[in-house]
Amino acid sequence: MTDILPWIGYAASVIIVVSMMMNSIVKFRWINLIGALLFSIYGFLIGAIPVGILNGIIVLVDVYYLVKVYSKKEEFEILEINANSKYLPLFLKFHQARIENYCPGFSFEPNENTVSFFILRNMSIAGLFLANRENGTILNVELDYVLPEYKDFKNGKYVYFTLRSKFIEAGFKTVKAEGNNQNYFNYLKKLGFTDTGNGVFTKEL
Repeated sequence: MTDILPWIGYAASVIIVVSMMMNSIVKFRWINLIGALLFSIYGFLIGAIPVGILNGIIVLVDVYYLVKVYSKKEEFEILEINANSKYLPLFLKFHQARIENYCPGFSFEPNENTVSFFILRNMSIAGLFLANRENGTILNVELDYVLPEYKDFKNGKYVYFTLRSKFIEAGFKTVKAEGNNQNYFNYLKKLGFTDTGNGVFTKEL
């Protein structure tokens, strides 16, 4: 048992450091909670009671804020934009590096078939959705970008579930998304998209 104790401390330290690198507050709280829990266990096992108690308190704080996050009622809205928007190119330029990392090779060329809107979360911009109408009834997603602090799937659920009736009323029957990023693929799968091969995913409305 004594041989394992140092490794528990090392693991807890690494997890705490990793939590500090998270952009998402929800991911930070979850990972920090795990690290603090390990540190608390480590502290009690080696007889360092203050270490155990302090990290136990941190665990309780993380749990408290996670409960607040998951129980908080948030209001979503969309702010539709067009090709003449002066803010859109500024937004894309500001977030260019993150967008390129998330969606390599992305470029935006609006046309008459473009569907575009900002996602507002409690009246703050939380993401950007850009798509095109393809073959009349297909909503072809070009960019579904969520700001780092809002990456908890709530935006995606709002777009693909809450706005489903809006898309149907507009004549869409299928949503199509494609890319070359595994994180994006995992995101689509969690939202009910089906992998049709060659990096293309579809979802029936």
